[in-house]
Amino acid sequence: MQGRSSPSWYPVSVDRETDCPTTRYRPLLLTRNFGLVWSGQLISQVGDGISKLALLWFVYAVTGSPLKTSVIGLLQTIPPIVLGPFIGVYVDRLPKKYLLIISDLLRALLIGLIPCLIPVESFTVSVLYVLVLLHAIATAVFGPALTAAVPAVVPKTQFTAANALLQGTTSLGIIFGPALSGLGIVAYGSQEVLCLNAATYAVSALCLLLVRFSESAAKVTSSAPHSTLVQDLIEGFRFGVVSRPVILLLTGTAALYTCGTAALTALFPVFARKMLDLGPVEVGYLWSALGIGLLVTSIGLLWATDWTVKDRTNLIVGTSLLSGAAICALVWTPHAYPAGILMGLIGAGMGAFTPIAWGIIQELTPKHLIGRVLGLYGTGAMTAAIAGISAFGWITERHGPETGLLGIAIMMFVTALVALRMSRACARY
Repeated sequence: MQGRSSPSWYPVSVDRETDCPTTRYRPLLLTRNFGLVWSGQLISQVGDGISKLALLWFVYAVTGSPLKTSVIGLLQTIPPIVLGPFIGVYVDRLPKKYLLIISDLLRALLIGLIPCLIPVESFTVSVLYVLVLLHAIATAVFGPALTAAVPAVVPKTQFTAANALLQGTTSLGIIFGPALSGLGIVAYGSQEVLCLNAATYAVSALCLLLVRFSESAAKVTSSAPHSTLVQDLIEGFRFGVVSRPVILLLTGTAALYTCGTAALTALFPVFARKMLDLGPVEVGYLWSALGIGLLVTSIGLLWATDWTVKDRTNLIVGTSLLSGAAICALVWTPHAYPAGILMGLIGAGMGAFTPIAWGIIQELTPKHLIGRVLGLYGTGAMTAAIAGISAFGWITERHGPETGLLGIAIMMFVTALVALRMSRACARY
């Protein structure tokens, strides 16, 4: 970009290390490289949104059990819990570009091509569980690698904005994916809908192939250049727990948040079907409303990227309270249209946490440790997610969906209280 004339809206100065704009005047997608990452994520996230509802609907239609339906969510959280810290070490050691591309291609194979090749009579819930677990392992590598790669494509002042834009792709996937999935399930069936994901992951891999990642982070060595796996794990743990206690507090807050939100998303088809008597198309529309709320907050966070850590943490407090209140109201909503508005508010409340949390980790962690800190953060959050899915799946099956939703709302209120405590600890950052 250097040496070329730039349009008036493009930044005057550019970071030579990352090829990133450094002033506040920037294009919407921040840099060319980030734009490619964002475009690939947008396409693959729409595919994810299509397949997610198909996975849940397939299991619930075959088994009729909320608890067995929640197994999908459990399988998706096991790899980050068990493998997260080890994945973090290799995210710090290996080129992130190739980790991302290989992960995308594996996901295309597992939830794209293989379901298309399995005969209908052999495509059982057990087979689907195996594919979901393997897919989750690939995703457990992709997520931390993508977040750790953000500092390689945008400057520090734009971390929160970049995270918000990446979450925006998730939001768009939730908006369009479930609605398309619901139509596809009605027209063709759950198995055929899953096949679409192969193409979306392949496009994402192609976009990543064109990206120029700055690997300066990988060149920054730790205090022990030839350290073992265990030594690297200890170094990351020591930094996240001892050197930066605020990251430990952030991980605890994320655990509470994920406990509630993971249960809500895993069991939402059950809630909608039992409480509102909705079919897959209507459930898809409600899920899309959740995505609209996420997208609105993601866009709003573009203006919060320069806020202090304390101010961004206070934003988490307010949005968590919003989600909790909207979930409470959803319990007493008998009609689909008011439920859609409430789902939008829930999504708006949920949308602030992840971009802000990732931005704090990226800002406070040295580049050569980001993968390990994210691995520990993911392990804590996903352990809480699996506990939430299990607990609320059991509560919903034994005591009804209303009780399950009220329990999830309480988790959001507790998240707000802990985030308030964290905001005081962040005052000096």
